[in-house]
Amino acid sequence: RRATLTSRPTVTIAISKQKGSNAVRVAQSVIDRANELKQEMLPDDVELIITRNNGLTADHKVNELVEALGVAIIIVVLLLTIGLGFREAMIVAVAVPVVFGLTLAVNLLFGYTINRVTLFALILALGLLVDDPIVDVENIARHFNDGKKATRRIVLDAVAEIRPPLISATLAVIVSFLPMFFITGMMGPYMSPMALNVPVAMLMSMVVAFTITPWLTYQMLKKHYPNEESGLDGSQSPDAGKEAGAGVVAGGHQAYDPEIVKQTLLYRFFRPLMVPLLRTRFRAIAFLALIGILTAAAAGMGALRMVPLKMLPYDNKNEFLLILDMDEGTTLERTDAVMQQLEIAVAQASEVTDYTSYVGIAGPIDFNGMVRHYYLRNYPHQAEMRVNFVGKKNRKLQSHGLNLRMRDELTRIAAEAGGKLSVVELPPGPPVLASLVAEVTGRPDTPYGDILSAASIIGQRMALEPGVVEVDDISESAMAKLTFIPDQEKAALAGVSVAEIADTIRIALEGDTQQTLRVDHERVPLRLTFRLPRAFRSSPADLSLLSVKGRAGNVVLLAELGSWKSSTVSQTIYHKNLQRIAYVFAECAGRPPAECVIDILADR
Repeated sequence: RRATLTSRPTVTIAISKQKGSNAVRVAQSVIDRANELKQEMLPDDVELIITRNNGLTADHKVNELVEALGVAIIIVVLLLTIGLGFREAMIVAVAVPVVFGLTLAVNLLFGYTINRVTLFALILALGLLVDDPIVDVENIARHFNDGKKATRRIVLDAVAEIRPPLISATLAVIVSFLPMFFITGMMGPYMSPMALNVPVAMLMSMVVAFTITPWLTYQMLKKHYPNEESGLDGSQSPDAGKEAGAGVVAGGHQAYDPEIVKQTLLYRFFRPLMVPLLRTRFRAIAFLALIGILTAAAAGMGALRMVPLKMLPYDNKNEFLLILDMDEGTTLERTDAVMQQLEIAVAQASEVTDYTSYVGIAGPIDFNGMVRHYYLRNYPHQAEMRVNFVGKKNRKLQSHGLNLRMRDELTRIAAEAGGKLSVVELPPGPPVLASLVAEVTGRPDTPYGDILSAASIIGQRMALEPGVVEVDDISESAMAKLTFIPDQEKAALAGVSVAEIADTIRIALEGDTQQTLRVDHERVPLRLTFRLPRAFRSSPADLSLLSVKGRAGNVVLLAELGSWKSSTVSQTIYHKNLQRIAYVFAECAGRPPAECVIDILADR
């Protein structure tokens, strides 16, 4: 059912792209073709609306990340211009796209495409990969200034001077990201581009710092210094040592001159700060202790809950999902009636542009639905609704704030009708079963009912925690089950087999679709379904009036061949690692999951 102001019956067509194709181009091609067909085939009172466009979402995300990447590069260039100079900043600016190009080439070799995770990894690596070129350019420029000239020998000596620490620092960063290769679960494949890109970007940055950056620095800065090339063997002209005064000559160029260093702005800024710390040991120890206290205080901000502990921030999406679960055995009509009440409430929000609800059938799944198995929601007591918001720039609240504002009213409507409603926000990262998941296991001889009881107790405790909502577990509501017990002796006397009795009941309840009907102007034959009307499928008395044909052609009522037994459907038993297990699920609204988990575990 689709609505802007009113609800209408809807047919949904979901289209998936092939692996390796461009999602943006595929989506736009499909939309263009659909608009053409709309003009050619659809009546005027039939509306065609795009309810989900992952190609547009991917395009916006990539554009945002590219924009963020450009802003980050500009900020780096501006800071380097202030600290080193414009020419030196341009050298580093050239190194950045070279490193990115080499990194993306490695991505191509490993089969990764340019996607949101890849771009995020490049942005994360930007602050790290510029370190090597910056150190390179800064040291070469310093040697040029100290020696008052620019030669290839000075470049080689300057690079050789910083090579060991630069290699060590690069390897340290690479090693710190290596554990990401061993992340398991859904997070592993999702984060694998980052695990590859950051170390590769750092490695390529080091390669560029040893090759392209020194050459480019020499080419761009040599015009601003006397160029007395002395060759690469370290020899120099007789007057080389006279140009800088009384410095010490080493490696073919002027070494450090203390008087020159004392005139620099950096020296004059740091000397008043460092001299008091170096004169007395007490001040040095006190300063280090202060640094330790500040470090401990910063680390303790998370434990004191002064900052939220969350892996990824909430994303500002243009859609969210409502998942409705009624008690098992609820009729389709009852579930649909509750869904209509939710539709009325959702339509009241001014930020909502449209919604599509599915009752008794699963809607088109997304990445989150694939992990949470929403494609299996095909029972009469299950329903879902996908709600779309106006664009981010046309509303004041973010999607998380809108969900919090609407959650109480929607959950109240579902609870009054005897159902459970989940307000599902699309995650900013890889999807999970729920924000909070508790696994309950027992000994091999523990009855599964006891495990479910323990899960229920844990769910009750989680429901008491502030900010924990939508608590649910895998236990199923008690459902009545009717079982026909055939009297084999009576059936044999009537010439009816047990298989014939079972087949008759199956056709009456589930239907038989083996027959087809050919209709004019229809390309595909229509499949006929033979089935008892709904009103006669729920009562044992009505089912007992079914007739079964015996071998001799006689017709026998089902009531004469056995009796009906009433019972309840057995609980589904779940296993993990060969152990019986029960799950408890919950979501967090307005609180980080880590805080909720810590408070719940504090009761143990």
